Amino acid sequence: MPDTMLPSNRLRESLGYLNWLYNPFHGLDAAGIYDLLATSAATERGLYLNLGYWREATDLDAASDALAMLVGETARLGPADSVLDCGFGFGDQDILWAQTLKPGRIVGLNITASQVELARRRVAQLGLHEQIDLRQGSATDMPIESASVDKVVAVECAFHFRTREAFFREAWRVLRPGGRLVLADIIPAPRIGGFPARLEHRVSWRLVAGKFAIPPENAYTKPTYHAKLAMSGFEQIRVESIREHVYAPLHHFLAEHPQTLDRLHPMARLPAKLALRLEATSVYRGLDYVLASAVKPQQLPGASRRP
Repeated sequence: MPDTMLPSNRLRESLGYLNWLYNPFHGLDAAGIYDLLATSAATERGLYLNLGYWREATDLDAASDALAMLVGETARLGPADSVLDCGFGFGDQDILWAQTLKPGRIVGLNITASQVELARRRVAQLGLHEQIDLRQGSATDMPIESASVDKVVAVECAFHFRTREAFFREAWRVLRPGGRLVLADIIPAPRIGGFPARLEHRVSWRLVAGKFAIPPENAYTKPTYHAKLAMSGFEQIRVESIREHVYAPLHHFLAEHPQTLDRLHPMARLPAKLALRLEATSVYRGLDYVLASAVKPQQLPGASRRP
C-alpha cells in the first residue's frame, strides 16, 4: 500500500517518537502512546500490540492469538456469557473470541479513541457488530451497570490503569455473583541476586515503567497482587507467573527474525534492535508476566442466607 501520509504529518509523527523514546524528561499517557503507535504493529496478519504467549507458538501472530486464547479459556468464555473486555486495542482478541469461543455478547472499553474507531470498522466489516459492542470508556470508571456481566478480561493493559486496584473494584462491581476476572499483566519481578542483577532489575523496570505509562502505584509483585484482589472481595485467586513463555522466547524470535521489526516506525526500531544485542535475562530482568484469575463470590458478604 502506498504511503499517503503528508510530509508534515510524517515529521510530526517522527518528532513524537523522538520525544517519547529518547527524551528522558518526557513521557506520554497510555492514550498518547497508542495514538502514536497507531497501526505500526509488529504482527504480520493482525494488529495485536501484545507480547504473545510462546509455549507452542512459532511466530508473533500465533503467539498473540495464543495469549488471547489463554485469557479467554482461563475465563471460561462460552455461549451464555456476557463479557467485558477492558483495553481491547484494535479488537483482535474480541474478534478471535467471537469466532472461536462464541460468547453471547462482548462489550469492550478502551480510552484511546483512534483504536475504538478502527476496531469498530473491523468488527463491522466481519459482520460481528451485533455480537461485539466496542465503546470508548475507562476501566477504572466503567459506564457499565453493576452485576451485569459474567466475565471481565484484560489482555496486557491493566498495568496502565490508574490504578489497577481501582480496576479491581470496578470489575467486582460489574460482575454478577460467581463471575470471573482474568488478566494477562506485567508487574515487577522479585529482586534476586547480587548487585549486577539488582541494577539490571532496576534499570529494566524503570525503562519500561517510564516509557509505557505504568503508574508507581501499580509497581508490586505477585504477593501484593494477590492481596489486592482479595481486599477487593475476590475469591479463588490465582496469580501465576508465565514469564518464561513470554519474554525470552519473544526475544529469541525477534533475534532470529529481525525483519519483523521493520514493521515498526523507524524511530522505534533502533532501541528494539539494540535490545536484541543483549541477553534476554538482562533485558527483562525486572519484569514479571502474570496470568491472574479470580471469582466474585456467589454469596456476598452480609447477604442473607437461606436456612
